[in-house]
Amino acid sequence: MQGNYGSENTRSLSELFTVVLITHNRPAFLRRALQFYRTLPCKILVLDSSAIALDGAAAVADTIDYRHLPQFGYWGIQAKLVYGVEQVTTPYMVFASDDDFLLHGALTESVNFLEANPDYGMCHGYCLMYLTHATYVQYYRRDKKVHEDYNAERGQDRVIDYMSQYIPPFYAVQRTSLLRDWYDAMPEGTSFQWQEIGHVYYMLARAKARILPTPYVVREVNYGSSDHNTEIMTTLSFKDARSVAERERFAGFLASLPTGVSGLDEQQTAQVALQSFAALAESLTTRNALTIEPIFESYWKDPTVGPKRVFGADQYVEMPFYNSTFFEQLMQCEFLLHAMPAGRLQLEEMEGALLKQETLQRTYSNDTPETIQNRLLEAVQMGAFNRRVVQKLVQQLLDMDEAADAQVLTDWIQRLDSLPTFDSRQLLDTMPSGRVRNWLQARQPNDTAVRKINQHLAANEGGPQFGILLLDLDADMDKLQVTLDSLMESAFRAFKVVVFTTGDLPAVTTAQNTLHFVKVTPANYVDRLNQIARQSTSDWLLLAEAGDEFTAAGFLRASIELQNAEGCRAVAMDEIHRKANGTLVDVFRPAFNLDLLQSMPALIARHWLIRREALVEVGGFAREFTSALEFDLLLRLIEAGGLAGLAHLAEPLLITAAPELAPNEHERQTLVRHLATRGYQAQVSGEASGGYRIDYRHVGRPKVSIVIHSQDNLEHLQRGLVSVLQRTRYQNNEIVIADNHSQSAELLAWLDSLEQNGRGRIRLVKAAQRLSTSALINLAVEQAQGEYLVLLAADAEVVNANWIEALLNQAQRPEVGVVGAKLVDREGNVSGAGLVLGLNGGIASPFTGEKKDAPGYMRRLVVEQNYSAVSGACLMIRKEVFDALGGLDREHFDEVYADVDLCLKAADAGLLTVWTPQVQIAHPGTLPNDPHAVAALRDKWQARFAHDEAYNQNLALTGKGFTLGEACSVNWAQLLA
Repeated sequence: MQGNYGSENTRSLSELFTVVLITHNRPAFLRRALQFYRTLPCKILVLDSSAIALDGAAAVADTIDYRHLPQFGYWGIQAKLVYGVEQVTTPYMVFASDDDFLLHGALTESVNFLEANPDYGMCHGYCLMYLTHATYVQYYRRDKKVHEDYNAERGQDRVIDYMSQYIPPFYAVQRTSLLRDWYDAMPEGTSFQWQEIGHVYYMLARAKARILPTPYVVREVNYGSSDHNTEIMTTLSFKDARSVAERERFAGFLASLPTGVSGLDEQQTAQVALQSFAALAESLTTRNALTIEPIFESYWKDPTVGPKRVFGADQYVEMPFYNSTFFEQLMQCEFLLHAMPAGRLQLEEMEGALLKQETLQRTYSNDTPETIQNRLLEAVQMGAFNRRVVQKLVQQLLDMDEAADAQVLTDWIQRLDSLPTFDSRQLLDTMPSGRVRNWLQARQPNDTAVRKINQHLAANEGGPQFGILLLDLDADMDKLQVTLDSLMESAFRAFKVVVFTTGDLPAVTTAQNTLHFVKVTPANYVDRLNQIARQSTSDWLLLAEAGDEFTAAGFLRASIELQNAEGCRAVAMDEIHRKANGTLVDVFRPAFNLDLLQSMPALIARHWLIRREALVEVGGFAREFTSALEFDLLLRLIEAGGLAGLAHLAEPLLITAAPELAPNEHERQTLVRHLATRGYQAQVSGEASGGYRIDYRHVGRPKVSIVIHSQDNLEHLQRGLVSVLQRTRYQNNEIVIADNHSQSAELLAWLDSLEQNGRGRIRLVKAAQRLSTSALINLAVEQAQGEYLVLLAADAEVVNANWIEALLNQAQRPEVGVVGAKLVDREGNVSGAGLVLGLNGGIASPFTGEKKDAPGYMRRLVVEQNYSAVSGACLMIRKEVFDALGGLDREHFDEVYADVDLCLKAADAGLLTVWTPQVQIAHPGTLPNDPHAVAALRDKWQARFAHDEAYNQNLALTGKGFTLGEACSVNWAQLLA
């Protein structure tokens, strides 16, 4: 017999019921949850374990009891829940997560049911899942229709029945006394998964349970991972001895508790618990009660009407969600979701829209009231909950005497004002695109700076002249207007624009005009580009596309910096990429970086300023490589004049569409062609990163000496040496162990046996007395027989078998001096990826802590490139070069940082240092903490530390590196001095 629905109860909800709201470091979610629960006429106990308390939380409503509990933290969830249950003084309670909406009517109904049925311990209804996007919400069915009344008299029957059709009951309305008993009994330190399993077992073993045929909660989908904690599945189903023993231990604990399980001894009760675990695992595996199936989407773009719902093909009318009352409740939830955005996915999708809305609110000198209104209408369509945009549209409508339409929007604003809705500009400022936008705005010169720049240029024959070769091959006038508007909005005028369009010419122009239109076809536009380039009177030429936007400072900075750039043939500037979703990302390039250019041309080879004479001398653009025009041109500039005259200017010139990072056959072909001119029959393969891997296919297989430092470090040395011996495919090598007068008899005996049994492959170099590390390595190198050296740390372990081949692939190039490896830790995270001079006040490796397969900034974690220095944990160098550079500096860097000094000496000798991710070495990557050695390096290599050419001055010199630096203005006065 099912429980009674009615109740003679006359007590108010506030006397009966408490909502315990759980949150941790999610202030936006908490603010929204407080708005949702503030009208519920009962006590709201907030358990906030965030590091920082939420200002004004208690003031949202008189019913809110806000507790800031930072002592519990994330991992203290059990202690926090125990604390919360102890604070509840009402007979019934419910846990609520900060991202879920427990429907008020369903909570009241559940409380009334428990009040009318004292033999029931918990009550809840059915769950619907949601996922919020920028302008719409997706809804999913989670629960299937199940048996709704678990009213067997024996506790074991209720447990097995519920576990067999498991719907998570953690957020059910529960009898406080039972819940307090459970938390009092639970062992301290119980894992998350056993807390959940034990909770449902105990509550069903103690009392009956009811699932009402009503919508009860709207829960957020746990996107990025399973909705249900997969640890429960592994905990309940793994067959290894440890997992089995863990289940048996917990079953024994549950069996020891006083419950409604009757007629069984403790051992038999434990078997019931184990049986219930198996039933729960089976229920989760077969999905007989839980699922995730999309059922409808709800779009709310028009502020004058409610959300528009689009239902999918599959609907489940047996579920209690299909009624107008529920959809009215759902609309209130949606209003909160859109007006108070909080979810990661929602904010990521809003970022591009917020940025576009800011752009659409700008006014231009040629605007009319109609054009302004059209843009504002478009902005509102992109996000009707952006109060700032709606307010501007209201004002525009009033200015145009459209009072009736303005009133409708005014009513909408009043509705928004009933909540602490987001400020679009403040929200955008917290997002990556907002930070890039603010950074760019800080670079804009003020009127005084513009006047002084123009005076300076006028005094220097007007400065260099720039020719912009603008491709409009899609005949898109809107995109073309964006580019031209950006030029006119800037203060720079020393340019000429030639538009190569496949569309109708909008005007008859000549090459003498500042704006000249040239009719082209897809077949002849490259020839016309070259023709115009030959005829141009500009000093520098730039290839761009319709839709590219010029920054306010880019050309001004270039005009000053390139006035006296004698010998400079081509200049790369930085740029900002606009991704397909409208968001912005900075692309701040290093100084000219040959290997990065070859590895990732899509990000490095675009939008260079090319000296016109240099472009003409190498024959202009090549029509056979239309998908790699600039890359091919740069490679031919290198073929004609080497690396001289190829420069970089750390100032963004363009905001441009992000390129598709995918293999490009024209890029690959011209790279193969270029490498052939340098004497390589190279194999070039496209990578998933969008870059290229080059196998130079060297003919020689030189001998390699692997030099390892030994000094009373038997454990590390043994582990590292085993990795070398077992994971090295390249056999033409010797291992030279340089022992620094070790005192360990065990180590010395082991080394002697190694040498005796090494068949000549392992040689031991013993120092007669303790030497500095640098002196020891130099001594070992003197006796090394290999043509190439690998300096390998004793605590380094080889990961990939082709590591020596990958190092030799780079080291055998005549222009290369040093080759370094990618370091990873035992958890699979990056511990070293090249070294940046000046990072964190000294020397540091960027990207530390990133996943080893993460792409990194500009894909720089997955492609070969040049660095100023690499770690000596694994470093290859030709022995001839090592000797020519004087080896490791024993005077200034006797113990640490001689590896960095070696790389910088190689650079001074005109040789490149290459970092390759194709070699992975397990090593902690920790750098020495030696301020004196760092100071000595700074003193010796002042210019290198002032600006690491493998980095960019606009990037931060703190943290992991390769992040946007602080917004700051250009020091125009210094540039003009």
